[in-house]
Amino acid sequence: MSTHTEHQAPQGREPLDVNDPRLSRFDIVQEGARRDDIEIVHYEPQVVPGSKAERRLTRTVASMFLLTGLAATAFLVIYIVWPWKWEAGRGGDKFYTPLLGVTLGIALLGVGFGILTWGKKLLPKEVSIQDRHDQPGSPEDRRITGETMLYMADELGVKRRPLLGISLLAGLAPVGAVVAAPLVGGLISQPHKNNQMFTTGFKPASDGKRIRLIREDGRPIRPADVSVGGQLTVFPGIEGGVSNKHADSPTLLIHLREDDAQKSRAANERKGHGGYMWGNYVAFSKICTHAGCPASLYEQQTNRLLCPCHQSQFLITDNAKPVFGPANRPLPQLPIEVDEEGFFVAKSDYTETIGPDFWERP
Repeated sequence: MSTHTEHQAPQGREPLDVNDPRLSRFDIVQEGARRDDIEIVHYEPQVVPGSKAERRLTRTVASMFLLTGLAATAFLVIYIVWPWKWEAGRGGDKFYTPLLGVTLGIALLGVGFGILTWGKKLLPKEVSIQDRHDQPGSPEDRRITGETMLYMADELGVKRRPLLGISLLAGLAPVGAVVAAPLVGGLISQPHKNNQMFTTGFKPASDGKRIRLIREDGRPIRPADVSVGGQLTVFPGIEGGVSNKHADSPTLLIHLREDDAQKSRAANERKGHGGYMWGNYVAFSKICTHAGCPASLYEQQTNRLLCPCHQSQFLITDNAKPVFGPANRPLPQLPIEVDEEGFFVAKSDYTETIGPDFWERP
């Protein structure tokens, strides 16, 4: 059975000497409440100290905190060692993101339910009423405040229930590591390995063979396949070139009208990109330089390419310079030509980095 005590401040009572060693910590807390015009109208411990109910609730809360620690540790292990890179077929990479979400969700639920159970079931119930007043604090008030805070710490029961403190530390320490994981994780693996941030699927093969431009179904493209004023999304003709393995490689091949092609060649010459076009054909990265969305809505009358995500617009006849929206960098241009069999190929890889800005991009 739980105990129930009522506290009433007697009218006309002389204030107690809070430095009296005979006073308990709770006596000082009561005195401080009375001096602050606070009436504690209800105070009820929910469990008897040392009872089976207290031990059972302590184990329950500790289990939730330990579950938090285990789930957060599992998150860290998965984040660091799981095979997250995309693989052809149905590899283990498909479980990477779901497992991160499940483990992080369990960790947050565990600590949340643990704190709620601790507060709702183990801490005493108290109802107090206070009259508002604005007065500077005296030394005695500061003593009362300090004792009140220590009393609150006692009521948490960490000293009496060490399992709670140990489990809370064991549960929250991995959660803190989870917060730092995205920052530390980037230092575990070399981000520039194989120079992947500065190369795409259009990089020539090791023997110098140029990479063909292909459709999504793998067919190579001839100039006659793109009508005047038309455009076509192309990919590198290599293994996995149409897959997410080379998600930075989608390119927009555009067949400009004669007048527009002349403007585009002149703009290329000004930028030092002479020879990037083949005839009236020009190719630009499809990855928006703002947030990496696919910029694929081409309006041939204005020669503007629109990114539907945030409405950035790029002027194709002026080196795909951004003319509207949040993007602040032109779309990189892919140098193209036609091989001896009449199919489009990339003369080289992109000479500028693809996609949004990042801190190491020159």
